[in-house]
Amino acid sequence: MSVGVLRFPGTNCDRDVFEALEGAGRKPEWLWHADQFDSRKHEALFLPGGFSYGDYLRSGALAARAPAMKSVREAAERGVPVLGICNGFQILCEAGLLPGALVRNRGLRFIDDWVSLRSVNKHAQFARAGGSARLPIAHADGRFVVSDDELKKLQDRGQIWWQYESNPNGAAHDIAGVMNEKKNVAALMPHPERAMHAWMGGTDGVGFFE
Repeated sequence: MSVGVLRFPGTNCDRDVFEALEGAGRKPEWLWHADQFDSRKHEALFLPGGFSYGDYLRSGALAARAPAMKSVREAAERGVPVLGICNGFQILCEAGLLPGALVRNRGLRFIDDWVSLRSVNKHAQFARAGGSARLPIAHADGRFVVSDDELKKLQDRGQIWWQYESNPNGAAHDIAGVMNEKKNVAALMPHPERAMHAWMGGTDGVGFFE
């Protein structure tokens, strides 16, 4: 079975994710935003980072309403693993497939840096060895926000996936990644596809695609 990689107008990390999956021995296949697809043909789905629809209206808001997202929702309901990265995280939140929202960084500046993460709860499919990772970030709307009641639910249900060691953007509870209640849909703001080789600056991203 193939792994589906979604493309929206403005997506710019799709090729990186595609090649990361190929390097991990997977069979990636492009999925276009305007087309619904048969989710039964894919063992997993990836929503890469970028600036879908130019981040107009709200980051991820327009992409969340694209025809392909109906198929993503059907796949998620069937238990297919879905991973959103950066803009993919924003899209999944806007689509209601993940809790919370991503808003403008504290300080209102775009951040391009490397961050250290700690794993809070392990994900069965997008797992990696060890409880920490060092990955790059590149976002303006990366501050995860959630109500106090919802945060308590995330903690109680083990839905917090990653936390920042040193919070770069003001995210609630230092959250860098979350999962849905069934634990098959997950997302994080850092870019594992940009940490696949030593020449990139690190290799901690490899485990997200294996």
